[in-house]
Formats: sequence, C-alpha cells, structure tokens
Amino acid sequence: MSLSPLQARIARDIVAYVRRERFDVGHHLAESQLASALSVSRTPVKFALGHLVERGMLTHDRNRGFFLARPSDELGDLGSEVMGKSDDPLYLKFAEQRLSRQLPEFFTEIEFMRRFDVSRAALRGVLSRIQQEGWIEQRAGQGWSLLPMIDSVEAYEESYSFRATIEPSGLLSPTFQIDRETLNACRSQQEFIANGGYLTMTPQELFEANSQFHETLAACSGNRFLQQTVRRLDQLRRLVEYRQASSRAPRKGQAEEHLAIIECLERGDRLAAADQMRRHLEQARRHKVDPALFD
Repeated sequence: MSLSPLQARIARDIVAYVRRERFDVGHHLAESQLASALSVSRTPVKFALGHLVERGMLTHDRNRGFFLARPSDELGDLGSEVMGKSDDPLYLKFAEQRLSRQLPEFFTEIEFMRRFDVSRAALRGVLSRIQQEGWIEQRAGQGWSLLPMIDSVEAYEESYSFRATIEPSGLLSPTFQIDRETLNACRSQQEFIANGGYLTMTPQELFEANSQFHETLAACSGNRFLQQTVRRLDQLRRLVEYRQASSRAPRKGQAEEHLAIIECLERGDRLAAADQMRRHLEQARRHKVDPALFD
C-alpha cells in the first residue's frame, strides 16, 4: 500500500504511540481513539492502520477492528522503517542545504525547480510546509526569502540560554495548571525512554518526545506567548537535533532529568521544578552545543 506523506506520518505516530504505551499483544487499537490521541481525522488513520497490517504489526478483523500482533518492545525495526518514509525527501534535502548554508538568501520558484529538478507543484508543497514552520517567507514582489533559524553554534547556544530563562518562569506562572492525566502521560513517555527505549527509538521519535515534554509544560503555564515561543524554538532546532542522533547516551540522562521535573510537580513543588528545569537546560547547552554540528 502506497501512503501519502500525511498517512506515512500517521503510521509513524501510531508506531511511536504503541511503543510508548507498551501495549500487549492483542491490544485493540480503535480508529476513533487513535484519531483523538494523534489529533487527526479517522480517514488517514484507517489507511495507516491498513499499512501496518501489511507490515505485520497489526491484525484486522472486519467486525472487531485492529489488534496488536507484535510485542510493542519489538517494533524498533518497524519504527525505523516508517520514520524513514514519513518525511518528504525534497523537504529533507531543502532543510539540509539550509542548515549547511548552501541556499541563497533570496530565490524564485523557477530557480529552485531547476536546482532540485522537481515540478512546481512538488516545490510549492514543500515551500508551504516550510513557511508554516517559520523559516522562509514569500516576498511581496516575486520569490521567497530565508528567515533566521538555528544554523550556527552561536544561534544554538542563544536558543538554550533563552529557554533557560522562559521555561522555568512558565512553571512558576500564577496561571500554571496541570492535571494528573497529563502528568501521567508525560511520565509514561519519559520512563519508556529512560528504561531503554532510547536504544531503539529513531532520531525523529527522540526529538518529538523531547519536544512534546517541553511544549506540554509550556502549555500548562497558561501563557499563550510562552507556549508559542517554545513551539517555535522546537521547530527551529529540529534539524540540529537530528544531527546529534548518533550519540544516544545523553538521551537516557535527559529523560531522567525530565522525570525529576515531573516528580517535583507531582508533589506540588513548582519552585523545585523550575530549578530542575533551569539546570536541565543549562546542562543540555553545555553538552549539546558543538561547533562540529555546523561543519
């Protein structure tokens, strides 16, 4: 079954969700529940589930639905496979050249159709996605222009310094509110990573789990501007984080630091949680900001 980019991304998210929740063989995966958990409509979920039946992860009964056919802790190979197919190769090529500073600051669609040897429709689809992510904009006249992103060691370090200022303050916001269900979901995901999940998770899974943790706590601050800022910074650091995927050892420590923050929140000590968050981000800055990433 050939999947569209959207269906491929949903297949990826379903695999990640099953692995994170550590479902047993035979667990029923309801289309409506998955659509709600992944915040998508049921139609692409159904196509993605059909693909995962073909890949041997699920079984399907016409009257009863979809059921897990393989242990969730043995899906690392399938996770890598669907991750590799879930992103547009043109987008990845565009992003890699942007991060390596190989793209001109201003360009037209004609120039890039020739550069990448693609149709206008394919290029516009990628440009639309990149525009939504916030690192290009359409010029008032003709063509497009690049916007600033994390493409240097200085920008990467600045982003961590900024996050170490705003994210702890979000935890101390008078409007901060987090419910037990949200906290339990965060804990489940980070425990999975710390207990060995990081050894088989793909770079995309690791990055998205990390981003989800920070964006969830930012959303709980009740400050819409802080939430939008954290989300935007996650978008801008995505490409750099992928380049660090070959070093998996720090991932266990990062998950353990996330769990320490969760423990503080569980006992109602937001001051300690904010202090843990600040130290977590400062330590990440020291360990992850490496000039070699931008060579």
